[in-house]
Order: sequence, then structure tokens, then C-alpha cells
Amino acid sequence: MSAAALPAILPHALPLALPAIVNVVDLAGIAVFALTGALLAARLRQTFVTCAFFALVTGVGGGSVRDLLIGAPVFWVRDPWVAPVCLATALVAWFSPRRWWAVDDETYGLLDWADALGLAAYAVLGTAKALGYGVAPVPAMLMGVITGCVGGIIRDVLAGRPSILMRPELYVTAAALSAGLFAGGFALGLPRGLVWPVAALAGFALRGAAIRWRLALPAFGGGG
Repeated sequence: MSAAALPAILPHALPLALPAIVNVVDLAGIAVFALTGALLAARLRQTFVTCAFFALVTGVGGGSVRDLLIGAPVFWVRDPWVAPVCLATALVAWFSPRRWWAVDDETYGLLDWADALGLAAYAVLGTAKALGYGVAPVPAMLMGVITGCVGGIIRDVLAGRPSILMRPELYVTAAALSAGLFAGGFALGLPRGLVWPVAALAGFALRGAAIRWRLALPAFGGGG
């Protein structure tokens, strides 16, 4: 979602100075998601082409699916910065020492926390964009979850490993919390200046708690 499109999509939702900030945060979030894809390809000892492809798919996958579902122009095709940011991120991952990012094969330290922040922010932004296109609150909430999660799901499927959707960790749930709070606040007519940060911080807090204490949802026990 480009900053220029925000005023039309969300009239009076943001102060005039904020769209530029949102655009920077938008690109930063895409870079974080792209980095997780590029690092996974690097860990799997793939070529740079695969690394760049994983970065692009992970960075734009969720937003692309959302835009196709709500009938919006696919955001990164019209934004001149998104694809270069993803490719530049792949270069950074390719040439930087792995110890910068990874604690071990499953733990990425600071990157995990940046990913958590991006997940919450994108769940809110995706929900907001869907609402701006006239989608009802509950489907809009699901569009927020798709925005935050589908890129990672595509990444994991391509890598041949269980996707975040199939793992018990609180990842999709955190996106759903952010998206649900934003959609609920919108439906209730609450001030958007309050709903935006509360929704994003709630999802980030839940995902952060899951990272810190390894919280997970209980698996189905068979029903007796």
C-alpha cells in the first residue's frame, strides 16, 4: 500500500504528515519480511536467485493476495520501491554473516522481534485497506490476517517445511488479534488515532509473549 493511496482509501483517518511516515514503515516491514525469506533460502544453501525469489515472495505475498481478493491494484506492481527493497534485502542476507541474524537454526533474535512488529502493523494496515475498499468488518479482519501471514506461508511451503499455519506457535493468532481489534474499533466508530496503535501493540505484545515464553495453542486431543 503506497502512502499516496492512503488518503483516498482512509479519508480523515490520518494526519496530513503521517502518510510519509506510513510509507517508510511500510517499506521497513516489507524489508523485514523479505529478510526472513532470504535468510531461509540462505540457510537451505540455495542460489542467490532462489534467495531473491524467497525475499520477494515473502515480502509481497500477503499484500498481493489481499489486493487480488478485494479488487485493488496489486500494491507492489505500481510502487517503484517495493521490488528493489526486496532485492536489496536479498543482497544483504546473501553477503552478511549469518551470525548477524541467527542465534540458531530456529531462533533469529532481533529479527524475530522485528518480524513480530511487522506482523502486527501489516495486520492493521491490511484490515484498514480492506475496509477502505468497502469490505465488511469480519472479511476485512481476515484480509488483515492474510496480509500479515500469507507471505510467510508461501515461503514455508516453497521451502518444504511446516508453515506457520501448521505450527502451534502464536503467530496467526497475533495477526488475528490486531486485525480483529482494528475492525471492531472501526465498526464501533472509535477514534482511529486510538484504534490504530492499540490494535498494533496488542498483536505485537501477544507475538512477543509467544517468542519470550514459547507460548502455543493447544493441539486437538482427539475428543475422547
